[in-house]
Amino acid sequence: MSKSKAPAKDGKLKIAIDPVSRIEGHLKAEVTVKDGKVVDAWLTGGMYRGFENILVGRDPRDAAQLTQRLCGVCPTAHSTASCLALDDACDVKLTSNGRVTRNLIFGANYLQSHILHFYHLAALDFVRGPGKAPFVPRFDHPDLRLDEKTNAVAVDQYIKALEVRRVCHEMVALFGGKMPHISGQVVGGTTEIPTKEKLAEYASRFKDVRKFIAETYLPTVYLIGSVYKDLFSIGGGYKNCMSYGVFPMDDKGGDNVLLKSGVYIDGKDSKFDPALIKEYVKYSWFKDSCSDLHPSEGKTVPDIHKEGAYSFVKASRYNKKPVEVGPLARMWIHNPELSDIGKKQLKDLFGIKAVKFRDLGEDMAFSLMGRHVARAEEALIVADAINDTWLKDVKPGEETFVESKIPATGEGIGFTEAPRGSLLHYVNIQDSKVANYQLMPATLWNTNPRDDMGQRGPVEEALIGCPVPDTGSPVDISRIIRSFDP
Repeated sequence: MSKSKAPAKDGKLKIAIDPVSRIEGHLKAEVTVKDGKVVDAWLTGGMYRGFENILVGRDPRDAAQLTQRLCGVCPTAHSTASCLALDDACDVKLTSNGRVTRNLIFGANYLQSHILHFYHLAALDFVRGPGKAPFVPRFDHPDLRLDEKTNAVAVDQYIKALEVRRVCHEMVALFGGKMPHISGQVVGGTTEIPTKEKLAEYASRFKDVRKFIAETYLPTVYLIGSVYKDLFSIGGGYKNCMSYGVFPMDDKGGDNVLLKSGVYIDGKDSKFDPALIKEYVKYSWFKDSCSDLHPSEGKTVPDIHKEGAYSFVKASRYNKKPVEVGPLARMWIHNPELSDIGKKQLKDLFGIKAVKFRDLGEDMAFSLMGRHVARAEEALIVADAINDTWLKDVKPGEETFVESKIPATGEGIGFTEAPRGSLLHYVNIQDSKVANYQLMPATLWNTNPRDDMGQRGPVEEALIGCPVPDTGSPVDISRIIRSFDP
């Protein structure tokens, strides 16, 4: 996994992790190390997917199904973004029941995704499992610090989390039709009208999921954080972040969402302005004509022989600035009150008195371990919204779908938040067919290469300063990358 090269005369050593394991997709990390720390970094997305080109000429309604195949772990997020773009293009307004049912589908997927990330993708950075797959291979010196008793409990939780994730998938399938790659979410709402029986099935499953989040997942994150306190001081990056907002709480389509939209750049908060989004491709394997464009003008023209390029990921920027997206970004921008569990454990384990998320401070929140804390806290917020609001607001037997007609010409844009960050779909329709389709997934915001201005991507920047005491086992490099859940 890790390959070291001979040090240059200036004392620098270049190493590569290829592939970065326990993520969804194909990613290579190459870094330059000097005096035991990372001084430069490059991330390579090695797979061209081309869904933008696949969709051209198709019925726009196909997009909600086809784009789910972009990602094995967040198809529900792509379905949601695509349906929002189509709702916009078709000028359709959802029923209250359609809105709430979509929240129940997406909310269950959020819980599954957050549990997946911590236990089955990231936890093996901190927990020593048995000497067999999927617990091996691992670095020769993986820096595993949990005592034997705590480690054994964590391994048991790894197994339990598989069962909890299965239950979450069942919750999604009750109203989404199946999982993964749901079929029950379409332009105009959802195809399944909730019945009392199905709502009871959803609620009974959800009870155990919420209990696991509150009593197991969230306390375990804080406990592991207390053992790895030094990981709250690395991986900060730019400390810029953005959220589109997610989970509408009323039918007006405005700012009343569970987790609000906003932007935080250079220490200042501002309102999110979609006009300030652009993509750059100077260091991406796409034609230069694809650069400096808003998604509504976006082009996807590969150029695999382009000199100087090193990734199939475009460099997404907000107002020409790199921004982090994901649970940390959402928690920082929304700044909710921390859970009672979080407040107690921060006081007991860290000696920190914190009420709201920003009380952690920039340096602690924007960090490798801060991202895990944000994700766990967010999981409980979503679970409480399911329990306290959406299961009470949904009306058994009432319509969830509004019939719509695909226009001869039109365009639409869908903004949502995938579990791993800000997600945008754009569709342009001509002759009732897709003329242009553009996607900006969360991972493209985080793991992108340098832009036309020479700025590193957010994860590249987060790797700067990462300690590498053993170049044969660069464990903290992998930990930082996985903390973004790419």
